[in-house]
Amino acid sequence: MSAEFKSFFMGGFECATHRRRDGLRMDVIAKGQHDRNAEADYRMLQRAGIGTVRDGLRWHLIETTPGAYDWTSFLPLLDAAAASGTQVIWDLCHWGVPDGLDVFSGEFVTRFATFAEAAARQVFERTGGFDGPVPFYCPINEISFWAWVGGDVQAFWPHREGQGPALKRQLVRASVLAIQAIRRVDPRARFVQAEPIIHIVADEEDLEQTPGIAGDVARHNASQFEAWDMLRGDLAGELGGATELLDVIGVNYYWNNQWVHDGERTPLGHPGHRPLHLMLEELWRRYGRPIVITETGAEAEAANGWIGYIAAEVRQAQRAGVPVLGVCLYPVMDYPGWDDERHCPCGLIEVAEDWGARTLRNDLAAEVVLQASMMARAVDGEATSIQPALSKR
Repeated sequence: MSAEFKSFFMGGFECATHRRRDGLRMDVIAKGQHDRNAEADYRMLQRAGIGTVRDGLRWHLIETTPGAYDWTSFLPLLDAAAASGTQVIWDLCHWGVPDGLDVFSGEFVTRFATFAEAAARQVFERTGGFDGPVPFYCPINEISFWAWVGGDVQAFWPHREGQGPALKRQLVRASVLAIQAIRRVDPRARFVQAEPIIHIVADEEDLEQTPGIAGDVARHNASQFEAWDMLRGDLAGELGGATELLDVIGVNYYWNNQWVHDGERTPLGHPGHRPLHLMLEELWRRYGRPIVITETGAEAEAANGWIGYIAAEVRQAQRAGVPVLGVCLYPVMDYPGWDDERHCPCGLIEVAEDWGARTLRNDLAAEVVLQASMMARAVDGEATSIQPALSKR
C-alpha cells in the first residue's frame, strides 16, 4: 500500500465510449451492467484486497445539450464508491465525445474543460469537500493511442487519416485546461496521465536493406513520450504544458506492446523484447514522477502468469529505486470486445454471457492476494537510488 492509494493492486472497469469504424457507439459500462451493479462490483473486489479502482464518466450521456449536465449516469457510481469505501481514479474522457462536437475545434477544448470542472464539483460536494478524500482523475485516457487509432487509421472517432499529430496536440490542450479547471474546484486533486508504453525493434535484414529504417524505429519509439512531454511543457509549449501538470505517470502495458517494425510481436523470451523494469526505470529517469501500471492483464488461463510476471518486474524496478505505486488489473471485469462485442474472459470479476450474474474468479483472486503479500514483504533496504532528470522541477 502506498500513501496515495488504498491498495497496491487496483481494478480497472472498462469504460470506453468511442464510436467504432462502423459508427456504432460503444458503452462498455452499460453493456456489462456495471452501472447497475457498481457497489456490488466494488465490494467483490475488496474480497481480493482491492480498494482502489479506475472507473469512468460517460461524457456523451452527461452533456447531450451543450452546457447542460445530467449526472444520473454518474452519481450511482460515485455514491457506490462512497458507500463501499472504494477509492476511484475517474476517467473523464475515455475516447467518447458528445455527438456533434468537433474534436479539432476550439469548442471541444473549452467544453471539455468546463465539463471537467463541473464533474470535479460534483465529486467535491458529494464526497465531503475539503474534509473528504483527495480525488484522483485521468483527464483523457491514452492520448497517444487515441491520436493514432482515431487520427491515423480511422478505427475510432473521429475516423481520420494522417491527422494523428494534430489530434494529439488537441487532446493535450484540452487536458491542460481541464487540469487547471479541476484545481480551481479542489486544489488537492491528483492526476494520473495514462499512456501506453511500447518498444519497437528493427528486423536485422531490414536494417541492411532499407536505409533510414533505424531512424523510423527511433522516432516511433520516441513518440510514446510526446503526450507527457507536452503536458510537462518540454514540447509544444504553446499548448500550455507546465511542470506542475504532470503528476502520476500512468503506464498501460500488455503482451502486445512490443513488436518488430512492420512485423511480429516480440513477447517475453523474444530476443528483441525489452524487460518491463527497464522501461519503468527509463520513465523515472526521464520524468522523476511516481508511476502506476494503470492497465495490464491477460485473458483466461494466461491471466495468473501474466500478473505474476508484471509483479516481478515491478519489484525489480522498485529495487532499483523506481517509485511504482500500484498495478491496475485492466479490465478487472469481463467486457465486450471493442470491434466484435465478443465476451472477453479477462476479469477478476467473471460475468455471465448475458452480462447479469457475476462471481469472483477465485484462482486469480488468490494470485492477486499472493502477489500483494510479496509486494508488502519487499525489503526497502535492497533498493538503489536512480537519479531522475529533473530539469524542469
